[in-house]
Amino acid sequence: MWKVLGFLVYAYTIYDVVTSRFANQNDKLIWILIVLLLPFLGTILWFVIGRGKRI
Repeated sequence: MWKVLGFLVYAYTIYDVVTSRFANQNDKLIWILIVLLLPFLGTILWFVIGRGKRI
């Protein structure tokens, strides 16, 4: 059950990063790499820091 929930949050994070608008395309690429290479930490960082940086 927890694995499925974790996977859904991770998938939503990737979707959220890809569909977000950024002032700079490099920011989007950096966030995608962070989330893909550091799944747990990247997800936390996206919701704490990254969502505020998008337009």
